[in-house]
Amino acid sequence: MTTPRLSTDGLTVRFRLRGAVVHAVTDLSLTVQPGELLAVVGESGCGKSVLAHTLLGLLPRNATVSGRAVLDGNTELLTGRVSGVRGRRVGLVPQSPATALNPVRTGRRLLEETLRAHGRPRSDADGIAAAVGFDPADLDRYPHELSGGMAQRLCTALALAPDPSLLIADEPTTGLDRPLVDHTLDLLRRRCDTGNTVILITHDLTAAQRVADRVAVMYASRIVEEQPADALFAAPAHPYTAGLLDALPDRAFRAVPGHPPMLTALPAGCAFAPRCTRATDACATMPDLSGTARCHHPLVEQEVAA
Repeated sequence: MTTPRLSTDGLTVRFRLRGAVVHAVTDLSLTVQPGELLAVVGESGCGKSVLAHTLLGLLPRNATVSGRAVLDGNTELLTGRVSGVRGRRVGLVPQSPATALNPVRTGRRLLEETLRAHGRPRSDADGIAAAVGFDPADLDRYPHELSGGMAQRLCTALALAPDPSLLIADEPTTGLDRPLVDHTLDLLRRRCDTGNTVILITHDLTAAQRVADRVAVMYASRIVEEQPADALFAAPAHPYTAGLLDALPDRAFRAVPGHPPMLTALPAGCAFAPRCTRATDACATMPDLSGTARCHHPLVEQEVAA
C-alpha cells in the first residue's frame, strides 16, 4: 500500500480573541497521495488558507491546534518543529505575494538565495523563472516594481525552487490573465504527473475542474463534500456544492443565496441549513461525513463507509 504524502486526522484550529473564539478549521481529515492534485474550494473565509498556514507552522500565537497531520507517514507537522520541512519538503505559494516578498531584495537575489539555501546552483534561477511564465529579465526588479501578476509568478518560482514533494498553492492564479492562469495550472498538474503532490486552494471552480484529481469543498471551517473531480462536477452530493456549481457562468449563473455564518458564532448543527432549501429539523444536529457529503439530505445517494 502506498504511503500517503499527507494525512490529517481531526485537524482543528481555533483563534482566541478578546471575547470570542474563531472556529477556523474543524475536525478536518484528509488523505492525499503521491502524484495527486487535491483542490480545496469554498467561499472566502471558510478556512482554506488557515489550513495551508497550519500545515506549514505559520499560525499566530493566539492559535490553538489539535489533531494530527503527518507527512510521508513519518513526519508530524503539528509539533511546532517544522523548520526543516518548510520549503524543502513542503512548499507554499502564498495568497498575498505583496506581503511575502522582501522589499529590499530583487527577485533575482530572492530566488538565488532560496536556491543556495536548498543546495541548488544559483544559475537555475532563470530557468525556474521562465518555467512559471516570469521573464528572467525582470528578476532584477524589486518587488514594488512588479505588477500583482508578476509578483504572484515570482512567489510561485520561489516555492518551486527547492522542488518540494508537497506544494500548497494558495490562490496561485490571483492577478493573472487567462493564458497565464492556464500556464500555471498546467505547471501544477505536471508536478503531480512526476510523482509530486499539490494541494490547490482556490475559489475558482473552473481551475479545479481543469486539473484536480479530487475536490474537497469547505464551508464554515468544515469539509462538507469530498469526491473525485469528475464525479463532483457531474453529480454534487451536498446542496452547497450544487450552489457553487450553479453560480458558474456556463451553468445557471445564479449565486448561492444568503451569507456564510460568522466563524465566531457557528450553529450546533449544519451551518449551511439557513441557506438550504432542503433543510429540516434534522439539520439542527451536525451530520457526519460518512459518505461523500456531510449532509442529512444529500442530492445523490451516498456510499457510506463501513
